[in-house]
Amino acid sequence: MKKKVSLPMQILIALILGVIVGLICYFTGTADFTANYLKPFGTIFVNLLKFIVVPVVLFSMIDGILSMDDMKKVGAVGWKTVAFFLCTTAIACVIGLVMANIFNGAGLFPTLALEEGAVWEKATSAKFMDTLVGIFPSNMWDAFVKANMLQVIVIALFFGGAIMAAGEKGKLCRDIVTSFNEVINKLMAFIISLSPIGVFAMMAWVVATQGAQILGSLALVLLCAYIAYIIHAVLVYSFSAKAFAGINPVKFFKGAFAAMMFAFTSTSSAATLPVSKECAHELGAEDDIAAFVLPLGSTINMDGTAIYQCVATVFLATCAGMHLTIGQMVTIVVTATLASIGTAGVSGAGMIMLAMVLTAMGIDVNLIMIIYGVDRLFDMGRTCLNVTGDIACSLCVTKWESKKSKK
Repeated sequence: MKKKVSLPMQILIALILGVIVGLICYFTGTADFTANYLKPFGTIFVNLLKFIVVPVVLFSMIDGILSMDDMKKVGAVGWKTVAFFLCTTAIACVIGLVMANIFNGAGLFPTLALEEGAVWEKATSAKFMDTLVGIFPSNMWDAFVKANMLQVIVIALFFGGAIMAAGEKGKLCRDIVTSFNEVINKLMAFIISLSPIGVFAMMAWVVATQGAQILGSLALVLLCAYIAYIIHAVLVYSFSAKAFAGINPVKFFKGAFAAMMFAFTSTSSAATLPVSKECAHELGAEDDIAAFVLPLGSTINMDGTAIYQCVATVFLATCAGMHLTIGQMVTIVVTATLASIGTAGVSGAGMIMLAMVLTAMGIDVNLIMIIYGVDRLFDMGRTCLNVTGDIACSLCVTKWESKKSKK
């Protein structure tokens, strides 16, 4: 009997084939083929994941809260998750700045000018209090329709706590949640099995349509960001998984590979949630903790975005003829870390964070337009990193909670 090829291996093969097909289409001038005939299949797959993500988060979180059977444990898991992400975001900023200064110091960053008429017309700030108010939904169905993940998390917390508080009278609701969660998991497994098709289609389209930018003047800026992404994943996430969860780094990356590759091609942490949940489960994260940590992480974990901001800020400062001091770099770390809280759940959070950092540094926000055209290429790496961090956090919190329960 032939051994079935594992899903991570299927995704890797699809990724490689996508790159090959994309390069062929790019160099033969047939990029329109990927945009017209391949990308739609990738879009269909991403749509399926987005369709399933709200019920997955809602029912798995409520079921996870009921499985914990203790709101104190829910609170403990919550603050440990937030603390983990704040610490790793600050470290990500430092890594991003170090790499950006190495590249800049070696004269590897190009000095590009802003095209005439290019103006950044989107948001340049996000108030924490506005974000805080926006977390609490005024209309439950509106939160579901817009897939506002922070609001969905709050809804799950309220319903989970209320069902728990209802005791025996809430048993029917418990059973309904458990039943729905099981059905959603089966549907999720079917959709995930289609992921190689989605990865192939999206990768072929990206390479075929953005090959010029990959090979162009911003190649070294992209390289700098990706080296920083890799360093952060290896030094911070695999070290955390080893030190706190006792998982070998090779095993960790092998287990998280499917989610990493899908995040890389889809550029959506939320859409990757079903795959992340499967990977975290396989690596040993408790289902109830993973059901809580992963949706929260997909919304507030900004490590990849923090690295991107730091690299982009140093690069754009060079374009503006500015030399950043040590004090300004410390300000970048603080601003970016705090901005990751203030922009959580905001549409286009990465660019708003970058605009906030540039404003704090006194750099013309319009310079964002220099790199805006290749933002998706940066986004692929930072989303992959963010999802890796979500899985690492679920493993660490699982270990911390298991130690506490043994005392």
